[in-house]
Amino acid sequence: MIGILEYGVGNLFSLQSSLQQCGIEHRLVRDEKEIQACQGLILPGVGAFAAAMNSLRSRELVEVIQTVAKQGMPLLGICLGMQVLLETGYEYGTHLGLGLIPGEIRPLQELIQEPVTIPHMGWNQLQFPATRPKHTLFQDLEAGAWVYFVHSYAASQTGNHTIATCDYGQSVTAAVACENVAGVQFHPEKSGETGLKILRNFATWTEVLR
Repeated sequence: MIGILEYGVGNLFSLQSSLQQCGIEHRLVRDEKEIQACQGLILPGVGAFAAAMNSLRSRELVEVIQTVAKQGMPLLGICLGMQVLLETGYEYGTHLGLGLIPGEIRPLQELIQEPVTIPHMGWNQLQFPATRPKHTLFQDLEAGAWVYFVHSYAASQTGNHTIATCDYGQSVTAAVACENVAGVQFHPEKSGETGLKILRNFATWTEVLR
């Protein structure tokens, strides 16, 4: 069973529909007991970094997520859900994240020197680092696979934890991972068959790790 964390900042319908289409058993979870009963956990999210962290804190879920991650539960963050997995976010101030993956979230306009439209919205192609094996999330996907982005902030200073990038004026982090925790900046639930494949791969990864 994969849990989808319902913490007030996610568009859950599309994700639930995609998981159902993949035949992946899932349920919405809201508290520690429900989370602990799952084999894996997905953190969706749209909106602002600070609002997401405030919502997690108000529901007393920060330590719960950190604990299950340390226990080895596979976690997947999507879009804003990926961003809060990192250490710090600089969206209208400085805000602490969950600290499960090294790195920080900064405005795209600070990271890209070329003139591009902000937000980065629409289809873009994934590229995979040549310096590390392809992550399980992207098994059986070739470089150049198309996925759907909507974001104005992006991961930075992630080092060898970057598992995919895309080209948007320059290389932009598209996915990160550290041990049993991973995050994708794009929306697999809006990315057609490629996105469904990534969700299936997460389900498989969950079974292997648990």
